[in-house]
Amino acid sequence: MADLVSNITAMAPEAFLVATALVLLLVGAFGGRRMAGPVNLAIVVALILAAVLTLRGIPNGSLEMFGGALVLDHLSTFGKFSALIASALSLWLAHGYLKTEDRLSAEFGILVLFASLGMLIMVSANDLLSLYIGVEMQSLALYVLAASNRDSLRSSESGLKYFVLGALSSGLLLYGASLIYGFSGHLRFEGIAAAATGSGSIGLIVGIVFLLCGLAFKISAVPFHMWTPDVYEGAPTPVTTFFSTAPKIAAIILIARVLFGPFHHLVSDWQQVVIALSVLSMCIGYLGAIMQTNIKRLMADSSIANMGYALIAMASGTAQGLSGLLFYMGLYLITTLGIFACILAMRRSEGMVEQIDDLAGMSRSKPGLALALTALLFSVAGIPPLAGFFGKYFVFMAAVDANLTWLAILGAVASVVGAFVYLRLIKIIWFDEPAESFVPASFAQISLAGISALLMLPGAIWLLPALAKWTQIAAAAMFVHG
Repeated sequence: MADLVSNITAMAPEAFLVATALVLLLVGAFGGRRMAGPVNLAIVVALILAAVLTLRGIPNGSLEMFGGALVLDHLSTFGKFSALIASALSLWLAHGYLKTEDRLSAEFGILVLFASLGMLIMVSANDLLSLYIGVEMQSLALYVLAASNRDSLRSSESGLKYFVLGALSSGLLLYGASLIYGFSGHLRFEGIAAAATGSGSIGLIVGIVFLLCGLAFKISAVPFHMWTPDVYEGAPTPVTTFFSTAPKIAAIILIARVLFGPFHHLVSDWQQVVIALSVLSMCIGYLGAIMQTNIKRLMADSSIANMGYALIAMASGTAQGLSGLLFYMGLYLITTLGIFACILAMRRSEGMVEQIDDLAGMSRSKPGLALALTALLFSVAGIPPLAGFFGKYFVFMAAVDANLTWLAILGAVASVVGAFVYLRLIKIIWFDEPAESFVPASFAQISLAGISALLMLPGAIWLLPALAKWTQIAAAAMFVHG
C-alpha cells in the first residue's frame, strides 16, 4: 500500500489529470452544450496546473515507479512540462475558434486531455509495454480529433487517413518491440541495455529499425510522412496547431529515451537509420513546401523538415546532441504556436481562409500581426540574430563534434532552401497588393503571436541561457550511468 501511495505521489500530474478528466467527462455528459465552454476552459487551467506539478516533483536523480515501468527524471520533467503547456495553449486558441464556428463541445477538450495523458506516459516510459500504452493512448485521441468536424468531408477524410496509416505504424512498432523482447529476453529498458551491451545480435538491430519506423510516423519523418500534409489541411486549424506541437515533443523525447537509453551502446548501428531519416526529412520537407499554396500544407512540410534538423542532433549520440535536440524543440514549440496563432487570425466575415495568397498586404491591414509573423518566420528560417538561429547552431555543433560535419553542412544547405520558403511568405505579406482584410483577431491569437515573436527577438536574452541550462540538465539524466 505504501508503494502504491508513493508511486501515485510521484505521478501527481498524471493522477491529477485522470481525476480531472473523469469529473469533467461527467460534467460535459450531463451539462450538454451549455457546459462546453466552462469544461474546455477548466481543462486549460488543469493542464497548466499539471505543468506546475511536474516542476514540483523534480527528483535529484531518477525515480522508478510501478516496478520500473515508468521513470521520473529531468528529461521526463522537461517533456511533460513542454507538452502540457503546448496542449494548454493549443486548447486556449481552439476555444475562440470553436465558439465562433458554433462547434464548441466538451468532448474536444477532454480528447486533448486524454492525448496529453498519453504524452506524459510516453516521456516517462521505461519499458516496451508502457511505451506502447502511451503511444496508443495519445494516438486514439488524435484520430478522433482529426475528424472532429463531422460536417466537413475533408476532416472526416483526414481522420480516416490518419487512423489507417497510424494502425500500420503501430504494427511496425509492435513488431519491432516483439523482436527486441525476443532477442533480449527483457521488457525493461535496463534489461535490454544489458543484453545490447557490446555487439548486438542482428535480430535486436532489426527490432530497433522497426521500432524506429513506428515512432518516426509520430514525428512525420520521411518516408513516414505521407499523412501529414493531408491531415494538417483537412483537420480543423486548432487541431493542426495541437498536432504540430505537443505530440511532436513527446514523440521526439520518447525516441531519444529509447535510443540513448537501452540502445546507447549500439549507436553505430541505429545512427545510420537516424541519419537517413534526417536527410530525407530535410530535403523532401522543404522541396514539398516550395510547391504549396495552402498555408497549412506548407506548415506540414515545414514540420517535416524541422524534424529532420532535430534528428541531426539525435544522430550524434552524445549528451551535447541530446541537449541540442531539446533546445531546438523548445524553440520549435514557441515559434510554431505563434505562427498558428497568426494563421487562426486569417479569418474573414465568410469564414477561415487558408491560401498563402490571402496573406497579401497584411502589412497594411494588420501591421502588428504582420510584424509578429515576420519575426517568427525569420526565426524558424534560422536567420541571425533571432533565437531560431541558435537552435540550428547547437544542432550543427553537436553534429560537428560527433564527426558528422558533412551532415551539418547538408543541414545548412537545406536551410537555404527553407529560407526561400519563408521569405516567399514575407514577400507576400509586405510587398504584394493587399487582399481582402481579415476580421479582428481574438485576444488569445494576438497575445500568443505577440509573445512568441518577442521571445524570438534578440531582446529576450534571458530565454536562451535559461533554456540551454535546462536542456543540459535534462540531457544529463540519460548519461548518468553512461
